[in-house]
Amino acid sequence: MPPLVATFIFALAVLALFALDRDQELHTSAALWLPVIFIWIVGSRPVTAWMGMDQSVANAGQMVEGSPIDRLFFQVLLGAAILVLIRRGRRTTSALKANWAILLYFSFCLLSILWSDFPDVSFKRWIKSIGDLAMVLIVVTDRQPMAALRRLFSRTAFIMLPASILLIKYYGNLGRAFDPYGWMELTGVATNKNSLGVVTFVLLLGVVWRILSLVRSKRQPNRSRHLLAQGSLLVAGLVLLKMAGSATSSASFVLGSGLMIATGLPVIGRRPVFVHAVVLFIVFTAVFGMLAGADAALVHAMGRNTDFTGRTEIWKAVLPMAPNPIVGAGFESFWLGKRLEKMWSLFPVFQPNEAHNGYIEVYLNLGWVGVGLIGLLLINGYFRAVAAFRRDRGIGGLMLAFVATAAVYSVTEAGFRMLDPIWIFLLMAVVATGGVTSVAGSRAQRSARVPINRAGVRKRRDMVTLVPSRRNS
Repeated sequence: MPPLVATFIFALAVLALFALDRDQELHTSAALWLPVIFIWIVGSRPVTAWMGMDQSVANAGQMVEGSPIDRLFFQVLLGAAILVLIRRGRRTTSALKANWAILLYFSFCLLSILWSDFPDVSFKRWIKSIGDLAMVLIVVTDRQPMAALRRLFSRTAFIMLPASILLIKYYGNLGRAFDPYGWMELTGVATNKNSLGVVTFVLLLGVVWRILSLVRSKRQPNRSRHLLAQGSLLVAGLVLLKMAGSATSSASFVLGSGLMIATGLPVIGRRPVFVHAVVLFIVFTAVFGMLAGADAALVHAMGRNTDFTGRTEIWKAVLPMAPNPIVGAGFESFWLGKRLEKMWSLFPVFQPNEAHNGYIEVYLNLGWVGVGLIGLLLINGYFRAVAAFRRDRGIGGLMLAFVATAAVYSVTEAGFRMLDPIWIFLLMAVVATGGVTSVAGSRAQRSARVPINRAGVRKRRDMVTLVPSRRNS
């Protein structure tokens, strides 16, 4: 099939998905397009890459400079997001106050700039990292946060997943690439197979959440066409996961979706102790499988040498290079300057710029203090997700899945870094569940909140709000 014909069919398919999944009863803010665009870019390629500019890094110095065009793009998005959050006033303040663990982590990241070898670069990256939190807050502080979350998944997945298949199949120069060792990998809209894998599995968790919600809510209006749209997206995502060949992302998707399905069973959902048992069993099984050499087995099956694809060699090399085991090198400062040059001399072909382990990555930049804060954030997010699960099994199961998959994914990938899809949705899980509460109150109060359409029928509203209802404005 000619590429132009395939592109036309792709456009029609995307429009059909949006039409099938439309819901005129949901009214979200136009500001929701800010996090949608943000995820489109951080989950795919920098703006300069889409503009056809060369993204190759010839030397370690270029890692310090960065791209002024990409920097301007994120500054504009961040500035717009901050203006939106200022206008939302009390809702923004309430969400921030309810999430002390995240504020503590970002505050320490800011403080660590003081001992960074590259304070100016570290500060610029910290400002950029605030964009992750700002986009999450736009979703959570929407007047219909559940609807905003649904539309966030739909608007990002309906574009990114089909577009990846289109690029891989019909635009090989954009959707395929060669790794440093000459092996072809399928990248889709992303820059490498691992990036494609992580954005696919994160969005697929949202798809599974929607499908499970539709299956359980048999009286939901237009249920069949919503199921058709989400089912089509699930098939496309599974095809992409297979194409990407990212073992970590595939395992994380199985873990997250399995967790949502398992905790949705009545026998498990009725007792919190069963929820804890299921989560611990799934997480420990996944981590043990990774550490026991599942990744190496996959590499051998592909006929490759684990010396250049295994993570352990990188871990052995970077751990002794940590400048300060207590507080690290400073926020996003380790992979700069002489340390980066040394790592590239040790791995001249691969040229790593991350530790391929989220916990080690945090240790290198923020030391044991940073690792402790990440652990606190994960524990805080987990117990909040369990509390949310008791009130709403659907959203609680999704947030549990994000917390658990972030913890497991980061065993073999740097999942706690800024502008990473799994990090963004981990923040989403912690912030959202920080204020999850049932829309309680008398029938008169609920009636006052729910508008009536022209037919005299009360419009359906989400049964859960993601910020404390007593503080909503």
